[in-house]
Amino acid sequence: MNGPIDTNSWQYRQINARAPGLSYLANALIDLVEEGYPVVAGTADLQYSNGLVRFAQRFPERFTQFGISEQNMVSAAAGMASTGAMPFVATFASFLALLCCEQIRTDVAYSALPVRLIGHHAGISLGFYGTSHHATEDLAIMRSIADLTVVAPADGPQLAAAVRASVNHAQPIYFRIGRGQDPVVYDDGVDFQFGKAIVHGEGSDLTIIACGSMVHPSREAYRALRAAGKSVGLIDMHTVKPLDTKAVLAAAAHSRFVLTIEEHNILGGLGGAVAEILAEAGSPARLIRHGIRDEYSLIAPPTHLYKHYRLDAAGIEATVREALG
Repeated sequence: MNGPIDTNSWQYRQINARAPGLSYLANALIDLVEEGYPVVAGTADLQYSNGLVRFAQRFPERFTQFGISEQNMVSAAAGMASTGAMPFVATFASFLALLCCEQIRTDVAYSALPVRLIGHHAGISLGFYGTSHHATEDLAIMRSIADLTVVAPADGPQLAAAVRASVNHAQPIYFRIGRGQDPVVYDDGVDFQFGKAIVHGEGSDLTIIACGSMVHPSREAYRALRAAGKSVGLIDMHTVKPLDTKAVLAAAAHSRFVLTIEEHNILGGLGGAVAEILAEAGSPARLIRHGIRDEYSLIAPPTHLYKHYRLDAAGIEATVREALG
């Protein structure tokens, strides 16, 4: 179902102008092919939305346009992986995690095939598209599937680093990314390791543990709070599974509060994973889960939704101040 790429098209120009973060995905895959890795890529009619049009233009023989056939795409990726290829397949996170759950579990994870699943436009980033396109359950679903690694990069550079690190990762991976407009957090480079969190700072009052799109606003809130004299720490928990247990317990050991921040239902995602660790360890630190409180998200522009759910920097800062009394 591949066809010629029109680089003069409105879609191609828009993906370059409005979602520069998505270029990191395609560029990372192009680099891997040029280095000799057997990378192939595919998407379900969304090559402009996820930026893979760049890869398709460079390596059309390695790219498959599956059309609106997400389940078939995942099963086909499993077949490709069984022949020695290294497939990266991408579609909206809401479709990938929910619609393709059976194929991910049985064809990919149960079969132990190194498929890389890219769920983009995660959380509430699709705004006006509404509940059917909002992915606020995907972390909970994906981390419950055995032998599936779950990663939520904070920005384009970290995504590229994670993609590069994946070539030596035997397990299948679910990457949860935004819409390519996330502000850059790691503009000076990033040392990415699966399962090893990045600690930005420690605090005796409270430690923020954030993932994905919430790392940048959490960092802004963290800086404002520290400037105001609050002893606040920040952890980028980019790998939701396997979770960095040592980082969680270290934060709980020297902070009175642990606050998880996620663009996701507070049930089952990052907050749930941290809660499990703290409960099993008998930690005295109080956990506060901040995100979407077990409801179907509203329909509005993403910026309005982030403000409504207090998932912007101001909302996160206010949540910390309320926790500290």
